[in-house]
Order: sequence, then structure tokens, then C-alpha cells
Amino acid sequence: METLQIILFIALFIIMALSMFLRKMPALIALPVMAFFIPLIAGVSIDDTIQLVIGQGSLKLHNAYTVALFGSMLSILLQRTKVAESFIKKGAELSGDNPWLIAVIMMLLITMLFTTLNGLGAIIMVATVVLPIMSSVGIGPMTVVGIFLIGLSMGGTLNAANWAVYIDVMQLPLDVIRSFALVMFALTFITAIVYITLQLYRDGHDLNLRKIILTSVAIFILIGGVGMVYVQLDPDVKTAISQAASVLGVALKYASATLVALLFIMSVYRMLRRKTGSSDVHWTAYFTPVIPLFLILLFSMNFIAAFIIGLIYGFVSTYKKGSLNTLIQSILEGGSVVMPAVVLMLGIGMLLNAIMGPGGEWAASHPEGWPVLNLLQPLMAQIIPQNALAFVLIFGLAAPLALYRGPLNVWGMGYGLAAIFMASGMNPAAVMGLLMAVGPVQGVSDPTNTHNVWLANEMQQDVQKVLWNTLPYTWSLAVIALIVAGVFFM
Repeated sequence: METLQIILFIALFIIMALSMFLRKMPALIALPVMAFFIPLIAGVSIDDTIQLVIGQGSLKLHNAYTVALFGSMLSILLQRTKVAESFIKKGAELSGDNPWLIAVIMMLLITMLFTTLNGLGAIIMVATVVLPIMSSVGIGPMTVVGIFLIGLSMGGTLNAANWAVYIDVMQLPLDVIRSFALVMFALTFITAIVYITLQLYRDGHDLNLRKIILTSVAIFILIGGVGMVYVQLDPDVKTAISQAASVLGVALKYASATLVALLFIMSVYRMLRRKTGSSDVHWTAYFTPVIPLFLILLFSMNFIAAFIIGLIYGFVSTYKKGSLNTLIQSILEGGSVVMPAVVLMLGIGMLLNAIMGPGGEWAASHPEGWPVLNLLQPLMAQIIPQNALAFVLIFGLAAPLALYRGPLNVWGMGYGLAAIFMASGMNPAAVMGLLMAVGPVQGVSDPTNTHNVWLANEMQQDVQKVLWNTLPYTWSLAVIALIVAGVFFM
């Protein structure tokens, strides 16, 4: 019976994944279908499937799609008030004619920010600033999405919060984790440069390959040199640097608060004096997408509250006759524009519950565990590699299983699978290397990521096309990283 269940489960996963991959069935239909049939195959009753998977699963990502709604409202307001259009024109004037350099700088900025930031709200905030800048120099919308996703993945590789599971669960020393994370960062940076260069060529830009190679090497040496110098510093010097950074952070916080207050005062003053005859966008309006970002970065403000303040500031700083109607229309249109992404997030939540179980009270009262995981765990325990070659071959070929909440997806079954591998005697460092290596396949290419869904929706691209566009790069990166992990840890 279990063998038949496993066959049916694998067949369903392959059929539905291929249907989405080949664009025969939209993800917003395929994901709920998968979510419905997966638990049924594992023996979950139809009542529990409807209640725990479909019902509770549709609410699982409520924070993500609520933030997406408010982010979309702000985005539409920026478009309707011509702030986004004017911002793009100004960016084109200031940035010159080097889209490759602008793309690399924006990618590194995204990387730097997401070494500490997390969550869809932060992604939306950063994107409202970065996406128009890249679009302004003629970078294609698909390329813009790919650059943002790769920068996000690079930042996540160095985000210490993402290392906690390796320390707490796998009991790995920080030096081992940090060393491999730096290797992953270097490999991802090289992949990113290749991606940007090839995509800009496909977008029709003339590129100076010699200058690109020299610039890439210089950036790589600069980043690597700074990192190596910092690692070798005396602990007392590191402490002094941290203290100085803390003082600087406090100063920056107060300076930013003062700047935000002054901008609000200036905008309110302009509104009260009704100097609104000109159709030009006043310079204070350009801070509309930046103010919420400041509030989130420096004051850890709730994302929705930050978006609301951004909406209010955008209304005040662009005030003229009819602005109230513009604000209301932006709020209503923002909801309708992002609705395809919201519907897809509903299906993603269902699929998460279908694979991982409903958790919460149900998990506390059912120590035997979720039937889907119980069914798959013994199967996964049979594929543990015994040497480096097998490690690279098995997981290199299986890297796409990080997609669609598959077995190698850390936001699907990945961590549960890691526990099985370690319990079966696999080196914990090799398990870490595996999860980090296939991480970009999931983080950059997976159409079931909420950030992929939102970014594709924002740039008016099909999220499945994003998968097709980025998978060759992320899969290649995963194989190279697995080779390194195999040499290091197997």
C-alpha cells in the first residue's frame, strides 16, 4: 500500500510540476489541486483535507498577502501621481549610459540590505526604489526581476539569521557555516555577473566585455579583500568597530527621523498654501518610497504601518485638486492589481499545509505526525550518498526538487529531510552544504515564492517565465556548489 501511495505522490508531483513548468496549467489552479490530492493520497480524510489544508492553508500566508496589498496601493499611487514616471526620467538622466554598471550596483545594494532584512514587506519597500532605477536605463523587465532575485539570494546567504538552524539543529560551529556561506556568496556573485551580462546582451545593449571583466574582477577583489581583512582583525578591533557602528546607527536613526519630520512639515506647508498649479512633481515627492524604507530599517516599524505612512506622505507631497480621488482610486486599484498574486499565495499556503501539516493545535494533539511526511521520510532515507561523487550526482540531478515546495525546498520538506539524513549518519556539514547549494534554485527560481509572485506581478511578467529564465543559472550554480561541498564535507 505504501509503495502505491509513494508512486501516486511522485506521479502527481511530476505531472503538476511539469504542467506549470510547461505552462499547460496556471499555478493558481495547479497549486490548490496538488494541495487537495497530496494529503488524500497519504491517507488524510477528505474532511481534514478540506478543513486543515484548504481552509487553514488559505490563511497561512495572510501576513504576506496583506503586506502585498498595501505595497501595491503605494505603487499605484506613485504611478498615478507621476512620481514613478518622473523618478525614472531623473534616474535615466543621472545614471548615464552604462546599464551593466547600474545593474551590478543595484544588485550589490539589494544584497547588502538583505544581509539583515527579511520578509515580503522589506522586499516590496526596496523594490519600489530599485525597480524604477533599473528600468530607467533600459534594462528589460524580466532581467530586472532576475537581478533583484539573485541579489536577494546573495544577501540571504550572508544573513546570519538564516544560519541559526545550522547552529541549533545541526550543531555546526559558526566557522564552518561562515566559510561555506562565503564560498556560496562568491559563486553566486560570479553567476550574477554572467546573468547580467548575457541578459543585457539579449535585451539589445552594446557591451564592452573587456571593461566588464576588469570591473567584475575589481569589485570581487574589493569585496573579498574587505571581508578577509575584517576576519583577520583582532577581536578588540572588531569590538571597537561594532561599537562605532552602533553609535553611527543611533545618529543615523535620529537624523533620519528629523529628515522625515522636516519633509512632512514642508509637504503639509505646500499643501496648506495650495501651491499646486504646476504639473511637475515636486522634489519632496521623490522621498515617498524611501520614507517607509527608513521607518522599517531604522525603527523596525510594522510593514503595514510604514506603507500607510508612505501613502499619507505621497498624498500630501503631491497634493493638488483631485488628490483625494487619486488616493482612493490608488487604494482600490492597488487591491485589484495585486489580486493575481494574492490568489497564488492562497494556493501556496494550501500546498505548505498539504506537505508540512497544519501545525499548531493539530500537531500538539497528534504526536504521530502528519501522514504526508510520514509517508515520504522512509523513501528519502534510502537515497543518502556514501561518497562525494554520488553526493554531486544525486543532488545535482535532483536540484529542481527544491521547486514547488519539493523535498529539497527548505520552506517545504527541506529541513525535515535534513533531519532524516543526519539521523541516517550523513555528515551534518554535508547536509548544510546541500541545503545552501540548492538554496538559489529555490530562492531565485521557485514560482511558489511570495517574492517571485509579487515581483513578477509588479513587472508584468509571468512567474513561470521567471522560472524558465533563471533556472539554467541557478541549477548550474547548485551543481558547482555541490562539487565544493562534496570536496569539503564528504
